[in-house]
Amino acid sequence: MGTICKMGIVIVILFNLSSAFAQESKYYTVNGDGSLTLKPDREGNIIPDFSRVGYHMGDREFPKIKVVKSVAPAEKGSSQEIIQRAIDEVAAMKPDKSGFRGTILLKKGIYTISGAITINTSGIVLRGEGCDENGTRLIATGKDRRSLIQVSGLGNPKEVKGTRTKITNEYVSVGKFFVNVENPENFKVGEEIIIYRPGTANWIKDLQMDKIIERPGTKQWEASGYNLTFERKITDIKGNQIFVNQPIVMPLEKKYGGAEVYKFSYSGRIEEVGIENILFESEYTSDTDEEHSWKAIDFDKIDNGWVSNVVSKYFATSCVNLGKYARYITVTDSKCLAAKSVITGGRRYSFNVDGAFNLVKNCETTEGRHDYVSGAKTMGPNVFYNCKASKTHADIGPHHRWSAGALYDNIVTDGEINIQDRGNYGSGHGWVGTTQVIWNCVVKRAAIQTPWISGKNYSIGLIGEKYNGRLEGKPEGEWESLGKHVKPQSLYLAQLQNRKEKP
Repeated sequence: MGTICKMGIVIVILFNLSSAFAQESKYYTVNGDGSLTLKPDREGNIIPDFSRVGYHMGDREFPKIKVVKSVAPAEKGSSQEIIQRAIDEVAAMKPDKSGFRGTILLKKGIYTISGAITINTSGIVLRGEGCDENGTRLIATGKDRRSLIQVSGLGNPKEVKGTRTKITNEYVSVGKFFVNVENPENFKVGEEIIIYRPGTANWIKDLQMDKIIERPGTKQWEASGYNLTFERKITDIKGNQIFVNQPIVMPLEKKYGGAEVYKFSYSGRIEEVGIENILFESEYTSDTDEEHSWKAIDFDKIDNGWVSNVVSKYFATSCVNLGKYARYITVTDSKCLAAKSVITGGRRYSFNVDGAFNLVKNCETTEGRHDYVSGAKTMGPNVFYNCKASKTHADIGPHHRWSAGALYDNIVTDGEINIQDRGNYGSGHGWVGTTQVIWNCVVKRAAIQTPWISGKNYSIGLIGEKYNGRLEGKPEGEWESLGKHVKPQSLYLAQLQNRKEKP
């Protein structure tokens, strides 16, 4: 399998077992067997289950797929054609019963790439022989602002006509795994559905996103831009109740338009693609050069993939970017180092997640802006676990325009984690989201606010300075155990263990 680059990321947790949890939490109870019981608020909302994220929901290890093709760098010039030809040849192979076609081994050496490498077929693993200077090095040459590795299927989800039905609940609380619907006969167990929550003018008004303080370029939020979609799979149907495989991550309220359910089809997604053990670099001419490669790895329109033991250096934006339709991806034991760009908006999003059910763990960054981050209307759950950021230039957290359902668990940064109303940043970022949970993190300082409506944000066990955030007068988030870590040390690992131990 070659040499695997060992990241060895160690995060020191200042945790005293005898006193870490002197008083009972308002939000959960640790039971005698180590399991958790979540405590509902007056509306029935709880901190949701974040355990069903990453490659096959964390229920499988990455497979060791046999090598079917090995390549070495070109003796002269670009190696792009060598790698792309190998990918295309493996893509033409018949997949095995597990859906894999095989691994392409990139032997040690320097591969210069003048364009982009694309994978748009399921079941392919791209593996190097180490992510250090003596391993497999892929260097993006030239001046194009591009992703060096592009992994993507085709098309978009399509509604199955005639299946749409209304959710009848007055209020569906966060953490629930079921909704009541008018026409359950439209559905079967195992089918994929979208829970559709329309944007409404009264929701925008009550969120106060129609009165963002103006500056040149500011845009007030409009209802038509906030029709939110949550992909789920049906696990059971009992009467008018449809049970789903992932929790509700923001309240669904009739007074704000309620919600609907419909089946969707999406044949264009690929699956089972992995990137392993490679050092990615971008050529650059100065610390503020922007005419070079922006992202090392870009995943979209894919289920159940992984990125493991990779390092990126000098890219303007990301080591790994997960697009809107990337689901169940694990990014682990990887580093995003020494970005080269102007330090301003739209740059240095080291590990960016715009899809759902994704896991970023055991990663490290330097010189980033938004190192562990999600974009507009990212509907989770998603998890960032056991990661470190240093020499930061901005904050960690959801970035703008309403994300729902993310856990930042054991993140250590010399900068900030913020969950807040960003006001007129950008062209009107506004509220970054709801059901954002900060758990046992270490920061320079943090602002955790809760939006006026539609759920809560939490800071539990945070060590660092608490501050008000960019804008005064916003509702405070749910704070508990500031300055002292809590048990369990990791909410994600505790929930994963609890789920796996259930009969």
